[in-house]
Amino acid sequence: NTPTDWKETPEAHVFIADLPGLKKEEVKVEIDEEGVLQISGERINVDKDDKNDKWHRVERCRGKFFRRFRLPENARTDEIKASMENGVLVVTIPKQELKKPEKKLIKIEG
Repeated sequence: NTPTDWKETPEAHVFIADLPGLKKEEVKVEIDEEGVLQISGERINVDKDDKNDKWHRVERCRGKFFRRFRLPENARTDEIKASMENGVLVVTIPKQELKKPEKKLIKIEG
């Protein structure tokens, strides 16, 4: 899994994901029709295996990855911004004010 922090500020939901060694072209940020944020990509093993090499430990993650987060109702999914610098992805989703249901007196007929 990709380590990801999610913080909420008064203005936005901010996701910060560590993606060391990846370029922004190798990462995809999507919102589906159900309001789920998905961060995905693939870490490709660029090390050439040489028959003379002897590996003592392989700990770095390789292969496809994805993280999914269900966004709250106040997320403005039409105004998402994403940036990536030094292997750190930052996705900012502004918040909108949700109207609280108004108290309403219902007349009883009959």
